[in-house]
Amino acid sequence: MMYKSLVGLVTKRGLASGVEHTARMKSFKIYRWNPDTPSVKPVLQNYQVDLNDCGPMVLDALIKIKNEQDGTLTFRRSCREGICGSCAMNIGGSNTLACLCKIDQDNTKDLKIYPLPHMYVVKDLVPDLTNFYKQYKSIQPYLQRKSFPEDGKEVLQSIEDRKKLDGLYECILCACCSTSCPSYWWNQEEYLGPAVLMQAYRWLIDSRDQASHIRKEMLENSMSLYRCHTIMNCTKTCPKGLNPGKAIAEIKKSLAFE
Repeated sequence: MMYKSLVGLVTKRGLASGVEHTARMKSFKIYRWNPDTPSVKPVLQNYQVDLNDCGPMVLDALIKIKNEQDGTLTFRRSCREGICGSCAMNIGGSNTLACLCKIDQDNTKDLKIYPLPHMYVVKDLVPDLTNFYKQYKSIQPYLQRKSFPEDGKEVLQSIEDRKKLDGLYECILCACCSTSCPSYWWNQEEYLGPAVLMQAYRWLIDSRDQASHIRKEMLENSMSLYRCHTIMNCTKTCPKGLNPGKAIAEIKKSLAFE
């Protein structure tokens, strides 16, 4: 008898507290292009999403649209925690990660979403990052040594030297910075771009690495490094709050005073 009374009480309270919310429909205008129909020009396709029935991030809206409205919508995503860089795209005019970008709750304003700018597009919001990864590979992003401890143990590093890598190793290679850089837009076949150069600096200052001379030689030309004109779009747009512009400046200083 007591159990029935409690169930009835919970049910009544649930009904009493049930509030019908007015739908808050927001317009998402998303870049669409299909390589299967290359003669059809890209378009901005409009989708309406109820903000009351959607998560707070742009990635939540994209997943909701794909699941409920248009299964053909194509974009990259993986971890949803801002640490993989998969969902990098241009949202509201800025390069960022969809999983970290909050939806503007003003439903009177449209939100425009494009792939990363000045890149070849595979489909919809998916850019072709082949050249970007090729450039990353070119800087040999791994530890290089001529000698190792005789006892066979790991190569040790002081606390002070380890701290020098802070603000560099956190880069997730999302390409937001490089694709926001006008110099990279103009010269991306030869200019390495902010993301790759910051990683080049990360290995240059690693106290455990013994290939700094070779690494500097690879950058000592007119294009790989010196196309940077300190516009600083890279630092402004980095979703991880890193400073590629400073790293590039430090490389230039190390080459100048070598």
